[in-house]
Amino acid sequence: MKRPCAGICRVAAVIFLLAAGAWTSAQERFITVASTTSTENSGLFDVLLPRFREQTGIGVRVVAVGTGKAIRMASSGDADVLLVHHRPSEEKFVAEGHGVERLDVMYNDFVIVGPDADPADVAGRGVSAALGNIAAAGAVFASRGDESGTHRKERALWKAAGVEPAGAWYRETGSGMGATLNVASGIGGYALTDRATWLKFANKGDLEILVEGDAVLFNQYGVILVSPERHAHVKAADGQAFIDWLTSDPGQEAIDAYRLEGRQAFFANAARR
Repeated sequence: MKRPCAGICRVAAVIFLLAAGAWTSAQERFITVASTTSTENSGLFDVLLPRFREQTGIGVRVVAVGTGKAIRMASSGDADVLLVHHRPSEEKFVAEGHGVERLDVMYNDFVIVGPDADPADVAGRGVSAALGNIAAAGAVFASRGDESGTHRKERALWKAAGVEPAGAWYRETGSGMGATLNVASGIGGYALTDRATWLKFANKGDLEILVEGDAVLFNQYGVILVSPERHAHVKAADGQAFIDWLTSDPGQEAIDAYRLEGRQAFFANAARR
């Protein structure tokens, strides 16, 4: 014979567990960081975020998109911290009152990759000469075309080379760095990529680095607390704690220690405070 309360007790137990789970979720301490696909794709956050949480108890939820989208997200108050790599856009973000202060965090560099056959003869050349050769040869170039920091850098490099890229040879993917490299690999094209994503990228095919070391390929990352005056719900204290940790000795040492294929992927350069 079933006990009268058996069914009711089971339902009550389920309700209790659901309520407890919701309460635990509500109590979880975390911030949202709008960042670039390069910091996510490179695996850097997989190393940094657990260390930060262990030391502070604060979780970090990363939304990895192109720099343009990340900035729009932060401007709308949908993130607590912005970490991207297009300094003019970052400085504009702060100047317009969306962010508190921009700080350097780390840097690496961009490279131009392409098929080892190098039909446009760009290997070893400076960036402007290489891009000029690609355009003159009508060699396929895969562009992110997504207003990311990498795409904005690429457009600036074309402009400096005196080239307006257009036509069948210029393929805008509208996608992230990994997807764009997949396109370049699949069609034997050239592409601009940050070095960390390239080192992590597995589907290289016959692609290799052909242009590197030019001073214009420098790639600086900055971090900004989203303005709590503009958006009252921003978790300013915990967001600032994340920024302080990234720019502190432990955070900077963790960045410097990160390796891909045995090579340092990012170089910490925050001004010690």
